[in-house]
Amino acid sequence: MADQTSPDLLDARFEVPVAGGALNVGYAGPSPEAAESVVLAVHGVTASHVAWRTVARELAGRMAVCLVAPDLRGRGRSATLPCPYGLAAHVDDLTAVLDHVGADRAVMVGHSMGAHVAARLAAEQPERAAGLVLVDGGLPRLAPLHESEGEPDTDDPAPGRTPCDSPDDYVAGWRAHPAFGRAWDEDVEAYARYDMTHDGQEARCVVSEEAVQADSFDLMFDGVTRKSIGRVRAPVRLLRAPRGPLDDDRPVIPDEYLEAFAADHPHVDVEQVPDTNHYTLILGSSPGPARVAAAIEAAVRDAERSAPAG
Repeated sequence: MADQTSPDLLDARFEVPVAGGALNVGYAGPSPEAAESVVLAVHGVTASHVAWRTVARELAGRMAVCLVAPDLRGRGRSATLPCPYGLAAHVDDLTAVLDHVGADRAVMVGHSMGAHVAARLAAEQPERAAGLVLVDGGLPRLAPLHESEGEPDTDDPAPGRTPCDSPDDYVAGWRAHPAFGRAWDEDVEAYARYDMTHDGQEARCVVSEEAVQADSFDLMFDGVTRKSIGRVRAPVRLLRAPRGPLDDDRPVIPDEYLEAFAADHPHVDVEQVPDTNHYTLILGSSPGPARVAAAIEAAVRDAERSAPAG
């Protein structure tokens, strides 16, 4: 396991053997071997594990758990992993992560597309799901496509998708993104810089377009994944941002959809987090990361109380 240098910032990393190579995994808090509880955090379709940096810091101030956050296949330092792509492949890779760290059970947390992946993992391996925290995603699509969670271009911000002349231009593009106008801080900058590669001529994002396309297709058409939440037996918490990816009034989970889902799923603990958008719910200077950390803490505490003796 890698040396722990910043116990709250996901700076420590290790690799997990998966199909086609090795998956890069960041972690914060005690090492997985030393931790009493493990939290598995799954990022969105074009993100990386660094998206959880602010949440990791908030969680470290609350409890000594190990937050394990992989770079999904085709992203971050797992960008060069080849096919298979798609949400089923992510479930297989995340299972390998849990096996690697020896976590028989974990609280599973997912943001946006990652919420769908976490829900599917919890549904297919109920014995390993100590709890499930969905962050602005994970619900079956009922709203029109252009309003639905997981639409490819709503989770795919413009910065980094088009090559830039320099690293400074690349970061400036992120800084100009409307989602971070009031939330920019060192965590957002670290997130932007982590995915950037510069070959001496241009700076661009390392995310695999093929992986993004495969995952986006599954989000739209894979009924097994989209309906996973209905098969989850673990306690579920859902946090929702009132504003969308562009900090506009088009939330990823529309009001009427959230109301219908909550009415049909009274066992799901739903929390709307004011003054957040789809991104600042987990990253940057915002009320969001503290609320997500609080939900994770509550899920871990509940899991500890309900764990079988011995």
